[in-house]
Amino acid sequence: MHIPDNYLSPATCGVMFVVAAPVVAISLKKVKLELKQRKDLAPMLGIAASLSFLMMMFNVPIPGATSLHAVGGTLLAILIGPYAASIAVSVALILQAFLFGDGGILALGANIFNMAIVMPFTGYWIYNFLRKHHHPSLGAIVGSYCGINLAALMAGFELGIQPLIAHTSNGTPLYNPYPLAITIPALCVAHLAIGGWVEAFFTYVVYAFVKKAAPNELYQNNLPKNTSKKSAVKYFIYFIIGLVALSPIGLLATGTAFGEWDNAELLQRLKLEHISNTIPTGMSHGIKYTALFGDYTIPGTSLPIGYILSAVTAILIFFLISKVLMSIYDSSNRSKPKQSGQRL
Repeated sequence: MHIPDNYLSPATCGVMFVVAAPVVAISLKKVKLELKQRKDLAPMLGIAASLSFLMMMFNVPIPGATSLHAVGGTLLAILIGPYAASIAVSVALILQAFLFGDGGILALGANIFNMAIVMPFTGYWIYNFLRKHHHPSLGAIVGSYCGINLAALMAGFELGIQPLIAHTSNGTPLYNPYPLAITIPALCVAHLAIGGWVEAFFTYVVYAFVKKAAPNELYQNNLPKNTSKKSAVKYFIYFIIGLVALSPIGLLATGTAFGEWDNAELLQRLKLEHISNTIPTGMSHGIKYTALFGDYTIPGTSLPIGYILSAVTAILIFFLISKVLMSIYDSSNRSKPKQSGQRL
């Protein structure tokens, strides 16, 4: 579901940035306000981003020599709220794009909209609706299933409209060459049949564990801010360590996800499917960005070790970001009495 660069036209990328930016800005403001009330939110943001990042590393093979993965958007919304979840998934997507080459730089607006906005807000709304009707566990399952499927539908639509809106005078696509009749079934059927259940499984397992071990960590069950939550954070840290150790399992899925092929692989598919003998012009002459650790590989290491080190690197970055947020929170709290004294 990570749309690479050059699959979407520059105009589409621009529109998606314009659509996603206000939601991210509002989410940042909401999170800033919540940080004043919940100091624990700062470390939880780092933990949430780590969870989402790691869940996306577990690729699942599906028929058709392709693969998919969970995202955790609804799960994070259940744990820290939809606004904070939107920020956490956005940070994970930005790091994936710039450091690991997973998802495009120009396509970030679309990827953030699909996975960091549509998924957590839709999934959380469904979860909260069923929670209010005394079915929270069902809400976690249905919300996560619907959230990722709606995100897949959005990605399929964004890819599928490219032949309609960006083509040469004779109708040859300039960017993604597959029409809506192919992109929507390819993404939606896979997620309806498999991806949604993978997402629901991850979500329910973590939700059920947190509900039993640390129910105060659920967004709707937050206890007063002076309540200790070290034990809950400790549980998440252990869980993250376990996911890091198991992350090479994601390498078992060797097929590339639909719509995420590089130019060589795309050309091979186009020839095999008798669609075209050339790559669309906009794709062959588009942006070329080389990530430092492309495809989660670390120079000089084996693929599994590189995969684990990539996960550790990302988690350390998320940890540093959460520490910065905590220091900003602490410094703002310390400065308040001084400011009030100066006014006197």
